Amino acid sequence: MRTFIKALRSFIQIFNLKSLIVTFLSVLATYLCIEFGIVADLPQTVIGIAVVFPIVFSIGSAFQRRETALKDYSNLKAHSRSIYLSVRDWFEDDNPEQLTEAREIIQKLFLSIRAFLSGRKKDRINKEDEVYRNFSELSAFIKKLRVRGMQAGELSRVNQYLSKMIEGFESMKHVAQYRTPVTLRAYSRIFIILTPIIYSPYFAYVGRNINIYLAMVTPVLMSLVLVGLDNIQDDLEKPFDQVGEDDIFMHVEKLVKSFEKI
Repeated sequence: MRTFIKALRSFIQIFNLKSLIVTFLSVLATYLCIEFGIVADLPQTVIGIAVVFPIVFSIGSAFQRRETALKDYSNLKAHSRSIYLSVRDWFEDDNPEQLTEAREIIQKLFLSIRAFLSGRKKDRINKEDEVYRNFSELSAFIKKLRVRGMQAGELSRVNQYLSKMIEGFESMKHVAQYRTPVTLRAYSRIFIILTPIIYSPYFAYVGRNINIYLAMVTPVLMSLVLVGLDNIQDDLEKPFDQVGEDDIFMHVEKLVKSFEKI
């Protein structure tokens, strides 16, 4: 039962105000066509070629981008953990203050990355600068490890971890900034709105011999399906906005707290 409720909640989240507007316009156009006898047996293959195929292609592309971002985030976490373990285990003596400093710097870095990726586009320049300042602070912290006695080879390895973290952030940044082709998205959205209206004579043709309420089922279903697919694609396009169920959630506090348990 709990699984069904969760699935139903996820299904409902697909639909929004745009779904209602497109459905209303489609039903209104179909009603007017029935009233004025405007009917036509239009080809249905056009819907698949002109609308459904581009949307499905965009969904596939957006999903691949999300998977890439998820892999980059995993690498970012893995290398930050490696840096912490290096600070903890590659010295003969214990230094709790240094471990605390490492956790604080890593936490600040991940919080700034989360703020950058989930923030509004106009705020990203300042937040991006904050991310790089935190990377610089982490680099300076690693440099201090040499003073404490870390060997050159080990220090080089830790710097490689830092380099991999920066590389992962750059990849995640590009996923957040650049999406699927703008022209394809504009094309899909326009046809998603227009297709249910353009096909209203066909809906009137299908429902000409049945109850008018039953005749409205087809335009409602088409509108909800097309807009629903578009909303799914739009959610996958923004994997860091912390809104959709398929988003990549950065649990920074949980990550840093886990350092103390390992």
